[in-house]
Amino acid sequence: MKRTFFGGLALVVSLLGVPAAAQTFGLGDQFTRNSNDLPLTGASLNDGALAQDPDVPDYLGRIEALEEALADKIEADEKAASSLPSLDIVGRIHLDVWDFAHASPGIGFFENPMTGVDPESRIAFRRIRFTFRGNVTETIHYRYDLEFATPQNPQYRDCYLGFSDLPIFQTVRIGNQKRPLGLDHLNSSNDNVFLERPEVIEAFNEDARRVGIASYGVSSDELYHWNYGVFALENTQATGASIGDSYQMSGNARLCSAPWYDECSGGRGYFHYGISGMYARPDGDDTSLDTNGNDARFRTRAEARSSTRWLNTGRIAGAETYEIMGLESLLNVGPLQVVSEYEAAWVQRANNTETFFHGSYVYVAYNITGEHIPYDRDSGTIGTLEPFENFFLVNRCCGGTGGGWGAWQVGVRYSWLDLTDENITGGEEDNVTVALNWIWSKNAKWQFNYVHGEITDRGPIGGYTDGNFSIFGTRFMVFW
Repeated sequence: MKRTFFGGLALVVSLLGVPAAAQTFGLGDQFTRNSNDLPLTGASLNDGALAQDPDVPDYLGRIEALEEALADKIEADEKAASSLPSLDIVGRIHLDVWDFAHASPGIGFFENPMTGVDPESRIAFRRIRFTFRGNVTETIHYRYDLEFATPQNPQYRDCYLGFSDLPIFQTVRIGNQKRPLGLDHLNSSNDNVFLERPEVIEAFNEDARRVGIASYGVSSDELYHWNYGVFALENTQATGASIGDSYQMSGNARLCSAPWYDECSGGRGYFHYGISGMYARPDGDDTSLDTNGNDARFRTRAEARSSTRWLNTGRIAGAETYEIMGLESLLNVGPLQVVSEYEAAWVQRANNTETFFHGSYVYVAYNITGEHIPYDRDSGTIGTLEPFENFFLVNRCCGGTGGGWGAWQVGVRYSWLDLTDENITGGEEDNVTVALNWIWSKNAKWQFNYVHGEITDRGPIGGYTDGNFSIFGTRFMVFW
């Protein structure tokens, strides 16, 4: 139909060029025009002197180009439709080395409550993940992540089907997916500046993914992004099922905006802020006979891969509801990035008491070689840094060696978390993490972290309520 329209338009333009010394519009001689006064005539476009004038647009050429582009688009759409359903396989491999250089006696009991043995150094795969994703139709998509980091117990991560281009809801996904709560958990682990996520993020959104249904939307000008949905509280990644008489559920929502995004520089400058929230109804009255456990619990590791979580409220008995609110901000100016988040949780218990926990972090990252961390305006998250020059080192044909530096990045982060209030003594922690990252290419890098922290006001374990530690960690990473 569009081809017919453009063909008709070309015919009309050519008819304007009927060769004649004059054309009469039927309203008298005063409206008689000479063909030289009509720069859009067919003669001028095809044969006349104006056709040779480079300042006169080639309208017929433009119409032909549009027709060709339309034909190419129709052919591409038909080819894409004929290839559905589609399958795309991607993956990531993260290999970690952790050394617990120092741990006070209290840390030993937080790690091993029965023996008090210090945390042990380890070499382990943090992630061995394969992702299968694609489209079923032009508007139905799917994704399935399979995690092999623990070979004897493979687990899934993202596992959902989705519908796109919907009115009002835009994109809707059903299945296991990340709950919208905070910024850092929504960033890909491939892109984060530090090896592990901040303790406040892990404590209030442990493992992030839950089974649920959620809507994802973005404004036409990409100024606002929103995500909201309903999720089960129980984490089923290892078991594959949530079994029990209590439907522990939560409602989650996130709204963020990027009021400043420097398009002229390709996004080297931007500012982002957002707010998120969660309302949950756990089963605080569960008994030992219940299959499902009470999911009113907040816990986290010390931003390193220890065997156990050193801060832990335990399952809060009598918890009826709880709410979490998060605030986030991100400023990027060229190679410099500053990010901060604050989250707070209020737990209402059956004895008419309310327990309050909160925490925050702030980090500064700088790309020594001048690159910038990109921003994804559709999702309101950071993207993958691409070096100006990939790292390589090879022998030259004429002797000597040649190579490229890749990208170098440094960062420092301060975190704190308070999980102690009333008779709940999950502990308080302050720590500082220093990062050095060598980014070999867009899909491979090496990261190094040093973490130093202190835990206080922890419920006594082995007679200890506090402790301090120093940890070194490094990661070799490739993803595609």
